[in-house]
Amino acid sequence: MNNLTTPKGLDAGGLPVSRAFELAPDAKERQWLIEDLWAEQAVGILGGEPKCCKSFLALDMAVSVASGMPCLRRFPVRRTGAVLIFPAEDSHGTVRQRLEGICAAANTPFDMLPLYVITAPRLLLDLPQDRQRLHETVASLRPALLVLDPFIRLHNADENASREVAPLLGYLRELQREFQLAVTLVHHVRKRSGKDRPGQALRGSSDLHGWGDSNLYLRRKNSHLILSVEHRAAPGSENIAVKLLDQTPALALAVCDAPPADEPQALPVTERIVQALKQSDQPISVQKLRKLCAMRTATLCENLNILRNQGRVLHDINGYSLAQTAKTASRITFPDTPIGGAGNGNGKRQAADHASVSQLPLFSGETQAGSAGTQPAQG
Repeated sequence: MNNLTTPKGLDAGGLPVSRAFELAPDAKERQWLIEDLWAEQAVGILGGEPKCCKSFLALDMAVSVASGMPCLRRFPVRRTGAVLIFPAEDSHGTVRQRLEGICAAANTPFDMLPLYVITAPRLLLDLPQDRQRLHETVASLRPALLVLDPFIRLHNADENASREVAPLLGYLRELQREFQLAVTLVHHVRKRSGKDRPGQALRGSSDLHGWGDSNLYLRRKNSHLILSVEHRAAPGSENIAVKLLDQTPALALAVCDAPPADEPQALPVTERIVQALKQSDQPISVQKLRKLCAMRTATLCENLNILRNQGRVLHDINGYSLAQTAKTASRITFPDTPIGGAGNGNGKRQAADHASVSQLPLFSGETQAGSAGTQPAQG
């Protein structure tokens, strides 16, 4: 049996210390605020492109925690309590309308929920007086969840500078630890970042991605939205299809049963040009071809040269057209009987066999004259 004990007085002049096996384990049901979606007392990012319903999802989480109803009608809530929201961009009327619609979708009474909205016109986390006021508000309400939407409106710092972003995130982490609450920070992703890993697409310092215990990401795919979930200490989820459903007055996000089909892959530039040329039996000028293909002149000319070098496109004074082989590819045909007879073992055949071979067309549509140059081998 291990007789190790924590040295007495270790924390007298330093930090409090406990042996690892003496740490109190979390009950399984206390690991989640919203099961599979947001960890208990987690800080994190709810990220996505503009107009991807990030605020709708944040408010849906708020209604779920305040009411105990499943988030998105799918994810059970494991801890309920008051929720404090600061909507920095939306009007108070818009926030109320959205919350009412989500409550209708969740079949829960709006006027009975402990939902609190900060109505101050400004809250800047890099100002000491604003941090103090937020601290006092949280201390008074003791919310289970704090929603701040969006991050860009909460500071005057340079989002790309870690030394400026880190203190803001550190302050929110201190709030979480002191008051044992969860913090959801709504944030944008960079433009044209659809192919990036969701967390790496967040705008600004990489500290934002690393800070989160639970992170949610929304992106568009066809007519649906795709929700991805990642956790620091639990498995994540990807490709959860959600959609904003309007069943007046219940305007709210909902999980779709089937994920959206993959979008068709765009044709390569050269194939777009070929498809445009197939539409006409006459040569097409560069100007008309550029409009048909909807591409820059430099890109069009570069790819026309590629097609000419491949022999697929012809050019004359009237413009560009497809080569005949590109319009209708020749098809190889074979006779019903094998060509030639059996050999005699030394690679030679009878002269008659060679003569018959020379008279057979190699391709469909080839005339006898096209192969007249082939002469019978002399035995």
